[in-house]
Amino acid sequence: MTLRGRLPAHRCGAGSAALDSASLLTVGVDVGGTSVHAGVVDADGTVLDSTRTATPASAVALEDTITAAVGELAARHRVAAVGLALAAFIGPDRNTVRFAPHLPWRDTPVAERLSARFGLPTVVEHDANAAALAERRFGAAAGAATSVFIALGTGIGAALLISGELYRGAHGVAPELGHLRVVPEGRPCPCGKRGCWERYCSGTGLAATAVELLAADSGVSLLARQAARDPEWVTGQRVAAAAREGDRLARRAMADLGRWLGEGLAIVADVFDPELVVIGGGVADSAPLFLDEAREHYARTVTGAGNRPLARIRTAQLGAAAAVVGAAQLARDHRGGRH
Repeated sequence: MTLRGRLPAHRCGAGSAALDSASLLTVGVDVGGTSVHAGVVDADGTVLDSTRTATPASAVALEDTITAAVGELAARHRVAAVGLALAAFIGPDRNTVRFAPHLPWRDTPVAERLSARFGLPTVVEHDANAAALAERRFGAAAGAATSVFIALGTGIGAALLISGELYRGAHGVAPELGHLRVVPEGRPCPCGKRGCWERYCSGTGLAATAVELLAADSGVSLLARQAARDPEWVTGQRVAAAAREGDRLARRAMADLGRWLGEGLAIVADVFDPELVVIGGGVADSAPLFLDEAREHYARTVTGAGNRPLARIRTAQLGAAAAVVGAAQLARDHRGGRH
């Protein structure tokens, strides 16, 4: 397959217009700051096949990578449309990426460009919106009228559903909760501000906290020994793994993440008063290490603590596949004319 070219039509669902929408297979691609995860999804939300690769830095390389991932899956399955779930500000047309703190596109008609390469209808959506819709249809948010989805990954993605429908705001970028400023003049953020919530409550935030703790604590720790050999070794995933092994410093870092999660959830509850909060993203795999701390801090900190109902807080049921499933479902709806 030629990466820069159009995918072969016979592999990409040529003639699939005649198929019933319930039988269509679509591809969802979750493009995050760290990895590109693509999957073939059926109408029941089941991921039948998937592939994952690292996210490259340049726009050209990223588009090549996405095309390659879709091409690999389309070579094995008859697919009818593609949905891209992006950590980005998406225009109301579901075509244009306006801005992405962790991705290279700026005011780029991403869906149009990639649709020409795939030879398939293509739609783009914010990754947290895609995941929230998947959890609403197939997972932890089923039946909830008002829910907030918080994706803890490289940064924080967020989505708000009111009566089961996405709230996008006047310009299509709401709610960008990860960039609420929680520490004035705090840690620098790729968005250009300092002290954003995601700088303290995400995979990268977890790593930064661990590095700060290591600098202040010379005690015995697996994390300390590894970091002494290679400072770049400290990542959110490795901190979480060390915490699961009982490393005391890593557990302190996880507890700190839990407190920051609770702090942010109190703000979210003050503004939106949701019935349910669903915690997803890669960091949620380690929820047993921090979620109790988050719940307790949220319950203490929310305005009117002790005198108001609290939102239920659950972890996502679809895990790392949520954005892939949601993007694929949106592609199916988009192809069928439902927006």
